[in-house]
This record gives sequence, structure tokens and C-alpha cells, in this order.
Amino acid sequence: MPTDLTKIVASLRRASKAGVWSAGVNLVRAGAVTVESQSDEEIVLRVRAAGRAVPAQVVLYPGEDEWDCDCPGRQRPCEHLTAAAIALGQAAADGATATASVKTSAEAWARVAYRFAQADAGLTLRRFIVGADGGETQLDGTLSALLSRPAEARALQVEQCDLQADRLLESAARAVLPPSKLDALIQVLVGCRMVFLDGRQVAMSEEEVLPFAVVTDHDDGAAVTIRRDPRITAVPSAGVVLVGDELARHGEIELCGGFLQNLPIVRTYPAAELGDLATRILPELCHRMAVEVRTTRLPRIARGIAPRLSLELRQVGSSLSVLPALVYGNPACARIDAGRLVHLGGAVPVRDEAAERRLAEKLRADLDLVCGRRSTFEGADTARFVDKLKRWRGELAGDGASLVRARVRLEPKLRVESSDDGALGLPNVRFDLDFGVRSEERGEALGSVSAAAVLSAWQEGLGLVPLDGGGFAPLPEAWLAQHGHELAALLAARGNDGRVATHALPTLGRFCEDLDQPPPPGLDRLAPLAQTFDRLPTTPPPPALKATLRPYQQIGLNWLAFLRSVGLGGILADDMGLGKTIEAMAAMAGRTLVVCPTSVLPNWSAELARFRPSLAVNVYHGPTRKLDAAADVTLTTYAILRLDREDLARQHWDAAILDEAQAIKNPDSQAARAAYALDADFHLAMTGTPVENRLDELWSLMHFANRGLLGGRREFDAELGRPIADGIPGAAEALRRRIRPFVLRRRKAEVAPELPPRTEATIKITLDERERAIYDAVRAATQSELVAALGGTGKLDVMKALEALLRLRQAACHSGLLPGHHAATSSKLEALLEALVTAAEDGHKALVFSQWTSLLDRIEPLLEQASIGFTRLDGSTRDRAAVVDAFQGEGGPPVMLVSLKAGGTGLNLTAADHVFLCDPWWNPAAEDQAADRAHRIGQERPVMIYRLVATGTVEERILELQARKRAVGEAALGDAAAAASLTREDLLALLA
Repeated sequence: MPTDLTKIVASLRRASKAGVWSAGVNLVRAGAVTVESQSDEEIVLRVRAAGRAVPAQVVLYPGEDEWDCDCPGRQRPCEHLTAAAIALGQAAADGATATASVKTSAEAWARVAYRFAQADAGLTLRRFIVGADGGETQLDGTLSALLSRPAEARALQVEQCDLQADRLLESAARAVLPPSKLDALIQVLVGCRMVFLDGRQVAMSEEEVLPFAVVTDHDDGAAVTIRRDPRITAVPSAGVVLVGDELARHGEIELCGGFLQNLPIVRTYPAAELGDLATRILPELCHRMAVEVRTTRLPRIARGIAPRLSLELRQVGSSLSVLPALVYGNPACARIDAGRLVHLGGAVPVRDEAAERRLAEKLRADLDLVCGRRSTFEGADTARFVDKLKRWRGELAGDGASLVRARVRLEPKLRVESSDDGALGLPNVRFDLDFGVRSEERGEALGSVSAAAVLSAWQEGLGLVPLDGGGFAPLPEAWLAQHGHELAALLAARGNDGRVATHALPTLGRFCEDLDQPPPPGLDRLAPLAQTFDRLPTTPPPPALKATLRPYQQIGLNWLAFLRSVGLGGILADDMGLGKTIEAMAAMAGRTLVVCPTSVLPNWSAELARFRPSLAVNVYHGPTRKLDAAADVTLTTYAILRLDREDLARQHWDAAILDEAQAIKNPDSQAARAAYALDADFHLAMTGTPVENRLDELWSLMHFANRGLLGGRREFDAELGRPIADGIPGAAEALRRRIRPFVLRRRKAEVAPELPPRTEATIKITLDERERAIYDAVRAATQSELVAALGGTGKLDVMKALEALLRLRQAACHSGLLPGHHAATSSKLEALLEALVTAAEDGHKALVFSQWTSLLDRIEPLLEQASIGFTRLDGSTRDRAAVVDAFQGEGGPPVMLVSLKAGGTGLNLTAADHVFLCDPWWNPAAEDQAADRAHRIGQERPVMIYRLVATGTVEERILELQARKRAVGEAALGDAAAAASLTREDLLALLA
């Protein structure tokens, strides 16, 4: 065996896995390996394998130590390669030279032969099985039928072309083959070695033979003659020709005739038609066949000239007229008009209509233009179009092209004025900002552009802004990237008279500093807001305040008083339980409106009586409610705010305070709109959760506190909301920088270290077999339907998803919550009861929260059976204070059952040091509010927060979603860089 062959056989042996090598041994023993062909460069072998009608083809390249197999298996080397290596190795062991002891395919197996014969109307075909000994047996049936007989199939080697031909022929009929079937057979049998025509071996050609055309002089014009290919020696059937020893298909049958009986074809063109001949007929003919031009009367026909687009731009007043054209050559030698080629001079190009279509489609996609159709742009549409042209690669012509290529730059110019007639000792500040236009070539000033026009172009994603005198200027992208969002807020905060709102003075100050202008008057009064809040001027608490403020509460009072003194509002967003109420009461001065949830109204009344007894309080609630103009404090609820919106908006308040201000988190809600309508000198929003799900909740609160600070709602979403949600670097920091002076948020760990530690843990519950079966059935019944529903965009789809999630969550808690199911208890309630028994025995008090009162109904009998005392607070509770006092008392019951909606806010339940959350929800703020009923000022013992989660259910995914939800608030108020909201993707993930 040659050295190279020895080397490749050894390489295959090393690379093969043991099981694959064993399979190769079995193939060799079965005589499945034959040699197809061999040369110094390659050895081609065929390996038969069970389940494959066509033997695998193995190619070895001894000189390159490479191999290949055409089988579809992923294992390499495969059993076919190993079989080839083993066969060659045995040949060497037997002392044979190279592959001499391995049979050839012709020696081992029979083959299928195809014998065509000419008949009067075409070709007939008979198939034969040619044995290894050379004997032939006619195949009377189908090849597939023969292969179904194992004994005969083992002796036959078929190729893929044989199987394809068998499907075409279907039977052994000896009738003349129809042209369509004959055409397909020729293509299928390309490469087959066993094809004969009238006993003569032939090959099937891949080539489609075509006629050719010759253009010659004729009288004063020209003649076009179409002739047959001179290589053709016979036409045995319609559409089939014999070229040497090859059968080939013939094209242009309709023109030439099936047996080429129409050729030659001669067409003459007088001198008047030579233009049409050159520009239309010959280019079309060139696509169909070779054309030889022997006349000098026609312009030269040029192949390979690609079409291109050219745009003619004309400036008409302040408008821009555009005419796109599809041309060939540069300079243009031809133009396409209404689908016809118009010769302009020089060579005549051969049209590439596919390329023309691609260019036309690109023109429409990039510029929304149609070739040959004039379009006119005016106003802002001109700027948008020219901005597209800046990025478009193509020829621009006409006098309007200079507008696109103009080289000018914009320079910001700021003017600030002030007057002393402002309120609260602050001057009225007015400003004007525009952009000067300067030529980059000559350096001269060319006018100006308003800041609003520049900002509008930038917000629309344009790169240009139109100039008053014509032309366009590129936007100062770097400057706008740094200041664009603040410029938008500054313009939004400017009144019709040019006066800027107080809250925008720091932003205006940064503009002045950036543009080397003196700071705006009155900015120094706001300087403390730019520092840490503990450096604000100290404001003594009211003498009549019956409380001693903690240090951080004094800072909060200082901040509130300072905001009020300079005419600004704020968001007090301290953690729940840190005493926001006492800070607000300490800052009260003048006629004050307090809006709070109905459940918290008694607390406010009691707290005011306790800590500010000198203030006259009017509780504006109930059917007999009346406004008291003499009252220092008017207490009302969000429900009354909605109902009496006009009456409350007509009143002027020294201060308007929203407690649990997340009630106006939806800017479109009636409560939010009623809050925006309140007329007050000082606006304060109080909430421990300024952001629960989406950043536009923060926008709503800030719109109440300082209207215009965050611009319009859509503007906020485009400039800050979506960029923060998408994790764009710097977006969250830009928002925090803008709102920082107006939001006070302290964590318990930062300002109340005396609070005992709070520990959170998850109790994982495994559903029993019955519960798991019910849960899986609910999941299977709803998942496919809802995944399809969530592919839409309607609100109803999301509601369906929420309904399905409700059923899944109920199934994870207690199967008895589902319609048609009954169960005394559940795995989750058993785990809860065990934990409550242990807590009660150890002297702890516990709060048990659920969103469903029906689940609380099922917990009650379990507590009674275990002799554990309890009380309950939900939406039906009439005397909330009595229930709270009973639980908080020394001898109160160890357990309070609380519905999350009724007891999540406004309660002080520090007697409890254990909190159990029975059913997790994807909004972590709701759970945090519940947990903070126990972990707040007044708590002296460590607090344990337990979440009960059923494993392998939607509840585990809810915990994952909670982690992402917390990023929403952190993006605006903390250190995170991204946020999330409840999206369709969230719902799909929960249902997965």
C-alpha cells in the first residue's frame, strides 16, 4: 500500500469511535464496499448500508490526508468512512497493491441502464438492469417495486438519479415520451453513465442549446437572421437535440419550433426603424440568445453597463422639486421612460431589468419616490427629505443640489432678562434662545433659526433644519446630545411671555454657564437645592406641634419649607413608616387641602388632633359634606376629589397635599386630572412608592408637584422613559439629575438605624399529586389559547392573560378557589398553619396577607381548629380602628388576617413581628407596603417577612418579575440603569 494511503487509513482509525469502527467492520464483512474510481489524487468508494437505497459515496484524498462522505449523518468519521478504511487496510494486509483486492462497483453490483430509441414522433425509453457479468434484463415494472424485493435489491446499485427518474416514469410504457417529461429526464440523468441512444452511449448535457442571431446590412436598413447552433447534428425529439455525444434541451421552442423547423428566421428593418431595433429589439434579443452585429449602421451594443439612479433637484421658492430617473452609463447613454429604453447617445446598453426593479424598489424604500414621477416638498417635509438625501448615495443634479451640499453651522445664542416684580422675593426671569447660522467657508453670519425649530428637527430624528432664506443647516448634534433634553424642558417651562418657571432656573443656570453667560437672577436663592438637603436653612417646627422631630424628619421639614418659600413643589418619597405624615403636618401653614385614601382618612384626623391640635380641621367627606373656608386643614379622599372636582378646583389653597399619591400614578385617570386642576401655591405628593410599574407614574406625580419640570408626557416617554427602559447609558442619570432637588427619598436603613432588622425569606411549598394534577390541567387548558391571544395588540388580549394568571395563581394556593373544585385545605395552607402555630407558641404576633378574601375564609377554620386566636380586616370591616386596637393591645390575638387591598396602606401594626404573604404579586410595591405595616417606627423586635411560594408554578416566575419591577423605581431614584414594566413579554414569560 502506498505511504499516503497507509497514512489516511491510519488517520481514519484514530479518529473513529469504537462503536463506529465496529459498524464499519460489519459493513466490510457484508461485502458492502466497492471501488467506484481511483487516481493518484483521490479514491472514490461506494458503501451500501441498511436503510439507504443509494450507496453512500466515500472520497479519500491520500495526498492531503482528507476524506468525505455524502451521507447525511452528523458523526464524522461515519461508519461508511471506517468501512472504506477497513477494506483498504485488509487489501494491504493481503499483500494487494492499493485497492486491487477490493471489488469495483461494476464487478459487484448490477446497474440501471437507459436505452432511448428514435421513433416517428420522438423518443421512446426502455430501462434495463445490467448485471455485473454484463447481462441485461429489461425492467418491466417500476424501480421502486424492484427495490421492495430484498433479494433483488441486494444485487442492485441505484443512484439518486435512478430514483428521481423512476418517479418521473412511473411505469415501463414504451410510448413516445412527451416533451415535458423528456425535458425533465434529461435534467435528472445528467451525470448518469448508463444512457444510450439507438445503441450508442451518450451523455445528458446540462446546457440549454439556443439559436443565435446575426445583424447585417439590408438595403438602407438592417436584417436580423436567427439560425440554429451549428453544433447540432440531429433533432431526435421536440425540444431535444444531439450535440456530438450529448443529448441536450433546446430553448426558444416557441420561436424555433420543436424540431427547429422555423429556422432560419429573417426579419428586416428599414432605416426609420433602426432606432427601435437598437434600443428595444436587440437588447431584448440579447437576453435570449447570442447576437452578432455585422452592420455599422447601428450604435454599438454594450453589455455590462449597470443601471443607476439620478435625482434632478430644482428649488422653486421655498419648495424643492425632485425628478428621479433611471439611466445607464455615466454620462448617461440611455434613460428608461415608461418602461422603454430611450437612447441618448453612445453605446446602447443591454437592459438589466432585474437590477432596474431593485433600484426602483430601493428608491421607494429609501426616499418614497417613483422613477419618472416628479415630487414637490414644502416646509418641514423638505427638511425631512433633504435629511434623507444626506444619507442617500446617488447622483444629485440641478440647482437644488447645492441646498443639500451647503456648508453652514449653527451656534446657540442665549439672552436672559429679569424684572423685580416676581413673587416670594424672586425676580421674574425671561430668556430667549436661538441658533445663529454661520458659513463655514466664509465665516459670515447668515441669519438665525429658532430654538423650537432646531429642537423639533432633533426630536423628529432629522439631521437638518430648514433656513428662512432657503437651504438647510446640519443640527449641532454634539450640543443637542448634551443639552437637548434640558432645552426641551426649559422651553416647556417658559410661559407665553417668555418668563421661565422657578423650577427651571437651575437648568437655565447650566445653559448660562455652558454659553459663558452670567447666571440668571434669583438662582442663588435656589443654590441650597443643588447641595445636600442637610445644608438647607433650618426651619423651626411650629410651637404648637406636639411631637419631637427626629433629625431626618427635621431635614424633611427644612426641605418642605424651603420649597414652599421659593414657590416650588415636591415629592416626599421616604420609605413607608418613617413619618412622612408628621413632616407634612409640621410644614402646614395657611389653608391646606389634604387628599388621601378613604381608609387613611380617620388616621389623618386622629393624627392632626394629636400633633397639631391648634389647627381647625374640616373633614370633607360623606353625603352632608361642606367646605369650611375658615378651616386650617380640609381632609378629603380621592373619591370625593373626583366627584367634587370643580368645587375643589374653584378654591384657592395655600397648600395641596396628596397622601399615598400613587393614587394618581395613571395620568389619564379622573383622580389625576382632578389633582392637576387644584389651585394651590404649594403642591406636595407623599408616597413610599413613587414608581410601581412604569416611569410615567413618576411623571404624573411630578406634573402635579411642578408642572412642566419633565415636559409633556409624550416628550418624557420619548426622551427619558423609553431610553431608561432600553438601558441607554446616561438616560437614568439625566432623569435623576433633573428631579433630585424636588424628590426627598430616604431608606429606613439610612435614617432610622434604631429600627430592628428586617429579614425576608421564601417558604417553598411542594404541591401534592392531586394539586399538581389540577394545576397542570389549568395550565394546559389556557396556555396555547393565551399565547395566541397575546400575539395581538388589543387590551382584551391582556385581560384574558390576567384572567388565566388569576386561575393559575389560585390553583397554586388552594384548588378550592377554582370553580367546580372542593378541598378542605391545601399544601400551602398547611405550611402556613404550621408556621403560625410555631410563631404563636414562641410568643410572636403575625400578619397574614392575601389578595383574596376567599382565601382568608379558608384560613379561618384552620386557625379555629388549631385554637389560635385571630382578628380580621378587609374591605367589609366597618370599624377599622377597633380591629387595629384589638390586635395591637397587650392581650390581643396572635394573628390578624388582612386583605392586601384593605390593609396595605395607612395602618400601624407594630405589635406584629411576623408577616406572611400568601400569594405573591408581580408589583413588589404592594407587598412592601404590606410588610411595612409591621416594620415601621415603634417596632422594637426584628421583623420576619415570609413569602409562601409553590414550586414549579407561576409564583416562582412572579418572584423573578418582582426583581425586574424594582429596577423601575431605582432607575429614577436610585442607582440602577434600566427599568421594566408589565409588558406582553412579561405575561408570556409568566405563562411559559
